[in-house]
Amino acid sequence: MSTGPVSTGPVSTGPGSTALRERPARAGAGNGGVPARRAVIRWSWRMFRREWRQQLLVLALIVVALAATVVGAAVATSTPPPAGAGFGTAKDMATFPGGRQLAGQIAALQQRFGRVDVIENQAIAIPGSINTYDLRAQNPQGPFGQPMLGLVAGHYPAGPGQVAVTDGVAATFNLRIGDFWHQGGKTRQVVGIVQNPQSLLDEFALVVPGQVTAPTQVTVLFNAPGVNPSSLGPTVQSRRSAAASNPLNPETIVLALATVGMLLIALVAVGGFTVLAQRRLRSLGMLGALGAADRNIRLVVRVNGVLVGVTGAVIGTLLGLAAWLAYRPRLESSAHHLIGAFQLPWIVIGPAMALAVVATYFAASRPARSITRIPVVAALSGRPAPPKQVHRSALPGIVLLVVAGVLFWYTGKSSNGGGGPELVLGFVALIAAVILLAPASLEILARSGQRAPIAVRLALRDLARYRARSGSALAAISLGALIAVLVCVLAAQRYGNVLDYAGPNLASDQIIVYAPNGGPGGGGPGGGPGGGPGGSASGTASTPRAQAAVAYGIASALGSHDLTELDQTSATLQHAAAGRSWSGPVYVATPQLLQAFGIKASDVNPDADILTMRPGLAGLSGMQLVFGKGPVGGGNGPGGNGPPTSWPCPPGQCVASPVIQEVGALPSGTSAPNTVITEHAIHVLGLHPSVAGWLIRTPHPPTAAQITSNRLTAATAGMTIETRSSAPSSAEILNWATVFGIALALGILAMSIGLIRGETASDLRTLTATGASSITRRELTAVTGFALALGGAVLGTVAAYVAAIGYASDNRLDGLSELSDVPTMNLLLIVVGMPVIAGVVGWLLAGREPPVIARQPLE
Repeated sequence: MSTGPVSTGPVSTGPGSTALRERPARAGAGNGGVPARRAVIRWSWRMFRREWRQQLLVLALIVVALAATVVGAAVATSTPPPAGAGFGTAKDMATFPGGRQLAGQIAALQQRFGRVDVIENQAIAIPGSINTYDLRAQNPQGPFGQPMLGLVAGHYPAGPGQVAVTDGVAATFNLRIGDFWHQGGKTRQVVGIVQNPQSLLDEFALVVPGQVTAPTQVTVLFNAPGVNPSSLGPTVQSRRSAAASNPLNPETIVLALATVGMLLIALVAVGGFTVLAQRRLRSLGMLGALGAADRNIRLVVRVNGVLVGVTGAVIGTLLGLAAWLAYRPRLESSAHHLIGAFQLPWIVIGPAMALAVVATYFAASRPARSITRIPVVAALSGRPAPPKQVHRSALPGIVLLVVAGVLFWYTGKSSNGGGGPELVLGFVALIAAVILLAPASLEILARSGQRAPIAVRLALRDLARYRARSGSALAAISLGALIAVLVCVLAAQRYGNVLDYAGPNLASDQIIVYAPNGGPGGGGPGGGPGGGPGGSASGTASTPRAQAAVAYGIASALGSHDLTELDQTSATLQHAAAGRSWSGPVYVATPQLLQAFGIKASDVNPDADILTMRPGLAGLSGMQLVFGKGPVGGGNGPGGNGPPTSWPCPPGQCVASPVIQEVGALPSGTSAPNTVITEHAIHVLGLHPSVAGWLIRTPHPPTAAQITSNRLTAATAGMTIETRSSAPSSAEILNWATVFGIALALGILAMSIGLIRGETASDLRTLTATGASSITRRELTAVTGFALALGGAVLGTVAAYVAAIGYASDNRLDGLSELSDVPTMNLLLIVVGMPVIAGVVGWLLAGREPPVIARQPLE
């Protein structure tokens, strides 16, 4: 941009004469060097401050994406228990029951490894309740256990007559700091309120070491470097072996989602930066006329992109931090452990901020290169060069689509259900294929409208001509549709499996009270969804009549008289083929149960063995009714391991191809009696039913307080209850995925159509000057929106099915047959409804006459 100073000096031209000539210019940098770059960067900064409103769209996308990444990453990584919970700062932990040999075991560890931290616990029942708390002896200043103790108020106990309790214990026994607590024949003064920061559900009373005389469990924390924990015995566990080894941890998942989000933003931002460069075309032309090199002009647009990325990343991160600090107390109460205010996954947040800057830089690089190809005179005139016809082959995109299908096939055929690296590479190849196929899809759209009316042809022609904007927009819409369709297809595939049934366990107004040792599998649902403590036959209700009285009492407390007895036998079902196996209880179709769901005896086939509401189960071949000794599948894989390869059905233990009748009136919950064995089959097979529980249908969904009260009532009798779990239904997943895909695509369309129509504003002015009405202008916008939405929906759907078919083609659990459950309504909403909505909205919002027709507006 600049040259060395010009100066003159005397030179000799011959004897007795002198003349003046220019001194040679000093050699300098061809592009002006650092001063020129600094000046260009300052000019870019001024342009950004002046026209930040024109870039508000991209800024808002980055801000929302970064804020969501910060909050999502913080929630995903902070909700699980802390890594190494229960170990404190130790690397190894030994757990011993109380007994005479305890002192020798602790002494052996101390002699071999040096320092140890001993935590003694004695479980004590709360009077009048089945709940317990721990009397805990622990040194608050111990070498390893300090992270497992936190002081809320007061101070730690310092002598045998002092105790510190948790909030739960204090509330149960109505204790305050300074009170004297009579417990276990001893009187201690409450001197503090404590908690376990790693588990807020841990209720205990803390005393000084030596005060627990009959410990039920003793934990010893120590460091055993280089020693295999298994060599020390079955009671020893190391922090490393307890840590999760899943490579797809929350950080990886959130970072992958952030990467896809930034890719969508980059695709949309390409159009924004292109239009901005066109608006500043005269200014950039003047900069070139003053001697700026092409690299300086490119630097203007690229620096503008970087400024947008940095500003959006900083604002988005600050907004995410504010949202996280506001939500953190609520998350602590639901996660049941303390979470530091800035205990954030910076390993995710840092790369996400860098991705935002990188995305906007590369999004601005393409228009930066295009703007330097315009001659200076054309740029000064404000007339951009007409777009060049670029014929790009669709072959690379098709090749990548095939590669993605192969990678998904390899992932699905793995015996464990899929490998992480192949799955990630498959998604990378799939996204790249969609981006490469988007321009070719525009060409197909343009050719399909050759015989259409003039407005339709113009709109489709502009999409094909301005592929720099429309191609990236179509790719972004396709990726949004890809995500939505893939979720719908996989959800329909999983929920459509009639063997391994998935979904909510019960309706919101249903409760099952299980008898001791009752419930699915004969062991009750303890630990299952909504289940309470495991049942035990040693409870107070030891007879069937007493258990029924408890169930009727629970129903009365809920204001219900609709109680149905659930009987079970030893019979169950199995599928004599590879894939998913049968799951769920098989209850008895008693007359009371059939009457409860409005099923008449005349509606039941007299020869039916099984009644079910699971769609498709009646027509599934290879079903077996197993009774007596249980499933009889055999012929395991090599070495006796792996799934069965043969399913013999010996008489007296199994019935091949039982008569199964589909009855839609039965309930659909996975724990409800959705499949029952008829009394005809029980009589023929000589089975003996027994009471497994009672199904209660309440007038209104029970409250949390009612569930807690009834769970305690059942537990005192050695029984358990099961309520509705939080598992979503297939309709909820399909509907939310459809709404997400349509909303994302329409948002991208709203951003992209304005950019595309803004770039073709000169053509619109020409049309208006030649007499085009508002209807023509509306048609242009409506066809643009409809075509982009339709192309994105079709391309995204095709890519999603390539991934789903590739994954299921050789999958042991979910084969190609499972894809027959097509979510037709949701796919129609995406493929047909979304383009129609885009076209209608475009028609309604367009049609305004350009304010300037006779001349081009000055920017």
